Amino acid sequence: MTAPRPRLSDFDLVIFDWAGTMVDFGCRAPIAALLAAFARHGVALDEAVARADMGKAKDDHVRALLARPQIAGAWRAANACEPDEAAVALLMADLGPLMRDAAAGAAELIPGAAETVAELRRRGLRVASSTGYTREMMAPVLERAAAQGYRPDHLVCAGETPQGRPSPLMIYKACADLGVWPLSRVIKVDDAEAGVAEGRAAGCFTVGVAASGNGVGLSREALEALSPDAREARIAPSRAALLAAGADTVVDSVADLLGLFDA
Repeated sequence: MTAPRPRLSDFDLVIFDWAGTMVDFGCRAPIAALLAAFARHGVALDEAVARADMGKAKDDHVRALLARPQIAGAWRAANACEPDEAAVALLMADLGPLMRDAAAGAAELIPGAAETVAELRRRGLRVASSTGYTREMMAPVLERAAAQGYRPDHLVCAGETPQGRPSPLMIYKACADLGVWPLSRVIKVDDAEAGVAEGRAAGCFTVGVAASGNGVGLSREALEALSPDAREARIAPSRAALLAAGADTVVDSVADLLGLFDA
């Protein structure tokens, strides 16, 4: 028997990811920063490989990349040392400023984001957010988002819980701080598989975002320039990956979120 479609009245809180979900169509900023940071140390990253662990805290993302045999070998060859925690610290020292600058430059709201949040609030829901960026990296993004009309009620950044995604601790923190329970009354919206797994682990109704985020990785202009068939060929694998990660359902962008519940 098919489960009934949920209604917005079944929920009290929506937790949105940032890059690829609410800002930075295509999730371009973190990739640009990662590629630049590794390049400074003589390691050329493939963009598809760099995207594989998107959504994790940035230090965990760097660890995951250095754990890949090909990247570990390239690191040893270029730097004559092991890809260990000292290497993580070295890369993070470069990555922090690079990520902050890239995120600031890519903080344009995804079309429909501000309107979706306004309507959620009109219907009585609260709006929180979480990110793999640190608080320092997020500072300019918050300022630019606020200037465009998006001010979430709560923010959890990387490093503010004992573990990051895909653990559910960032969601737990938001719910504890806001006094929201049970977790079944929370919607988690994310474009990355790690963020979807986080929502699933927390017991939230989890919505994947396929077209605007990490799985496709194209700017809005580049995606819209494709033919309908080529566009669907890029979006379909992203949609499938998010469902495989545990999403209850998938939309193309945040602009489609309300349609899930109004249909």
